[in-house]
Amino acid sequence: MRRLAIRLLGAFRRVSLLIRKMRGKTLDDVAEQRVVSGKAWEEFCDSLKAAGAAMNFPGAPRDPFSQAEGYRHLSRLARAGLMAFIEHADPKAPVMHRVANETTKLGADNPDNYYYTAALDGSYDYKITGRRNNIAYLSIGTQSGNYGQGGGLPPTGHIEADQIEMDADGRFELILSSTPQQGNWLPMTPETGTLVVRQTFADRNTEIPAELAIERINCAPEERQPSHLTPKALDDGLKNVGALVMGAPLLFTKWARDFSKHSNQLPQFDPDVSLNAGGDPNITYYHSHWALGPDEALVIEATPPECEYWNFQLSNYWMESLDYRHFTIHTNSHLAHYEADGSVRLIVAHEDPGLPNWIETAGHSLGTMSFRWVRAAETPQPQCRVVPLSSLRD
Repeated sequence: MRRLAIRLLGAFRRVSLLIRKMRGKTLDDVAEQRVVSGKAWEEFCDSLKAAGAAMNFPGAPRDPFSQAEGYRHLSRLARAGLMAFIEHADPKAPVMHRVANETTKLGADNPDNYYYTAALDGSYDYKITGRRNNIAYLSIGTQSGNYGQGGGLPPTGHIEADQIEMDADGRFELILSSTPQQGNWLPMTPETGTLVVRQTFADRNTEIPAELAIERINCAPEERQPSHLTPKALDDGLKNVGALVMGAPLLFTKWARDFSKHSNQLPQFDPDVSLNAGGDPNITYYHSHWALGPDEALVIEATPPECEYWNFQLSNYWMESLDYRHFTIHTNSHLAHYEADGSVRLIVAHEDPGLPNWIETAGHSLGTMSFRWVRAAETPQPQCRVVPLSSLRD
């Protein structure tokens, strides 16, 4: 439904613009008129208002706390969209920035991740200059389109740190282009529009993220200069922000509703759906819903396979990771306590059971949750059961 609505809206805009063009008006003329008349801003405000429909999506919790988090989620998406589509939307002079962070969350964002993104154009060539430092996991990918355009985010290229040639200090250069290159090369296609960098901590207290910078190459110096703001750039940017704020919550609330069919279990998530939504191709995801009474605990048991990294996290209903700055709402392959046989037992509970691997609910009685294996030799199914909290204490 979301994709159909976006496509219909896009088709209407294209037809309207074609009619105006036939009348002698260019796209720039139309954008100028929309900005000067206030129409561009009015439609943007209307899209923010319409985004509130996600709060009433079938199955969404209606209690005041959950609704407050939902509307905060909309405000966070608006902030992220304005940053991505207005401030850093120029593919001629891309800027790496953290679109998801400690206070801007979406799509079961990983508490262990340090996300970067930047605007790209598949017809340009770019170079990333970096220093690896000691972050546990580093992957860099290109994707078709962006969150504001609908149609998903299918990958167009992907590379990981162990595939990149570096010097003794961990410094490297990586070329991004639609034509193959010698050495470190990250593929793009003509449809590429987004750069996504995932840096994953095993231990945030000891690891240093990679230092990365991006620039356009193989062009005249003046072509690397940032573009001046134009009415069309503003108009397009506001449309993309509106599409993000309207579309993303509907997608995630639909997922959360579907996850509730297997609440307190962790089935494997469809890898094709994950890839189309911008997921890492080397990660096996398990997404679900959870709900616990005051004296209940969710016990999750698994024997981690040989893998580069794994983690488990709690999120709210809107698929935002819970506040990992102040609460222990996740654990991973480095932080977790292991049993003698190499297995792990995680305990999700409102109160401390006095046992290892307690995952705090941080004031929530329900939400969504995620388990990840990264580059795993096998993908064992985590086993889940709800038990009285008192039984664990005994």
